[in-house]
Amino acid sequence: MPDSVQIGANVFLQQGHALLKQAESLSVDFEQAVQLIAATQGKLVVCGMGKSGIIGRKIAATLASTGSPSFFVHPAEAFHGDLGMITAQDSVLLLSYSGETDEIRRLLPHLQQLGVPVIAITAVAMSTLASVADLTLHVDVPRECCPNNLAPTTSTTMMLVMGDALAMALMTKRAFQPEDFARRHPGGSLGKKLLTRVGDVMHRHPPCCSLSAPFRTIVNVMTHGQLGLTLVVGETQETLGIITDGDLRRAMEQHEVLGQLQAHQLMTPAPLTIPQDAPLSAAQEKMARHQVTALVAINPQHMATGVIRLLDLCA
Repeated sequence: MPDSVQIGANVFLQQGHALLKQAESLSVDFEQAVQLIAATQGKLVVCGMGKSGIIGRKIAATLASTGSPSFFVHPAEAFHGDLGMITAQDSVLLLSYSGETDEIRRLLPHLQQLGVPVIAITAVAMSTLASVADLTLHVDVPRECCPNNLAPTTSTTMMLVMGDALAMALMTKRAFQPEDFARRHPGGSLGKKLLTRVGDVMHRHPPCCSLSAPFRTIVNVMTHGQLGLTLVVGETQETLGIITDGDLRRAMEQHEVLGQLQAHQLMTPAPLTIPQDAPLSAAQEKMARHQVTALVAINPQHMATGVIRLLDLCA
């Protein structure tokens, strides 16, 4: 194995072992931290310098997007006005590998003056930070992956995963659901599926034909409709069935003479429907469960108002 590949593999192994060891050592302090954050009336303010600050930004972002209001404050900027962002209703999460980071230490008296609870994530249990914090989440870092044991690698991974662990525990405690996640991510694929309704993307005037429409007419209607399907309607425009391009292909395989075939012989009667105010996720789930590629959208009076296709969900 090339040296670089072996080095890379060792990084994965070393950090993996450290994470497994950390999982076994989580204690009541972790549960107390979860309880403290959940009980916070304001927001969780996350602070850290250098690489710990980068990890802190990620932790704050993860917490905020999973139901625990949170934001990041740079410790140095806190001394130039940003301390005003922290209120007495907040709690503070401080990250420092050594527990002796100067900017973090200088911040502690001001946090004590505000009377806000402080949670520390540090690798040094006997540090200044750990001694002042209300709760300490100790990360056990036997060694950095750096050949010189200097560059933050294992330590930052441990802090990041500790933050993820807090976020996931809080999600469970708050009974945070996919719909809650979607409301915080309206621009993502999950947000689109859960927040966008069938009526928002359905085709409102799908092609239609009568029960007695011949094969050629059906093909012409579907060609001009450009949806790969047609609804079959009765005399009062009620939906009686649906014909897809797949139905036409099967008819061509099974019948030598196509000209005499009519819509009622080709259609799937009583097509599957979905309420027009249902989320796209419900349409996707129903199509997958029934192995179909289109559904008829209906209004509260159970009247057909359009069609939605599998392709529309992928747009």
